[in-house]
Formats: sequence, C-alpha cells, structure tokens
Amino acid sequence: MEKIVEQGLLYDFYGELLTEHQRNIYEGVVFNDMSLSEIAEEQGISRQGVHDLVKRCNKTLAGYEEKLKLVEKFNQTKQMVEEIKELAGAYKITGDRTLIDQIEALSEEIGRL
Repeated sequence: MEKIVEQGLLYDFYGELLTEHQRNIYEGVVFNDMSLSEIAEEQGISRQGVHDLVKRCNKTLAGYEEKLKLVEKFNQTKQMVEEIKELAGAYKITGDRTLIDQIEALSEEIGRL
C-alpha cells in the first residue's frame, strides 16, 4: 500500500486515539503537506521534535493496527462486497441459483469479521 494512503487509513481509524497535539502536527505533515520547519515554527518546537513526533505517531498508529486489525478487516470487507456485486450482476444475467449460495457465504463471512 502506498505510504500516504496507508498513513491516511491508519489515521482515519485510529487518529482519535492520538493527543490533540499529536493530531495537529501529524495532520500538518501528512495531510496539509507542510514542511517540518513550518510546523516547528507554528508549534514552537524544533524541526527534529516534529520529525520525532511524526515518527512516533506512525509507530503508534501501526501498533494499533497490529493489535486491532481494523484496516485489514475494512479492506477484506470492501473486497468481499465487490465480489458480492459481481456475483449479483452475474446472477441477473444468468439466473444461476448457485451464485446466490456464494453471495450468502460471502455475507456470512463478512458477518464474522
């Protein structure tokens, strides 16, 4: 997964678990494309401090994902929903009832995630 996309997903799922200070700095670097120097000046800390904080936030967010696996489950669910859409489309064309069984199996699997 591209690093920015991965950072965005991790932040979407776990960002609220960071402190407000961490969120402000992380958002500045990752989402607002601000330089470390710009954020350091704005926050009244060193450039190295900003760098270290962003690194710690990345490690913290990755740690949450390692334990909770919410992003992984989200991606699995998204993939299965796409499969269900494809199977439903095929069913509309063919009327093959075995496709309904596959759709039911996938939906049950989603329920177990």
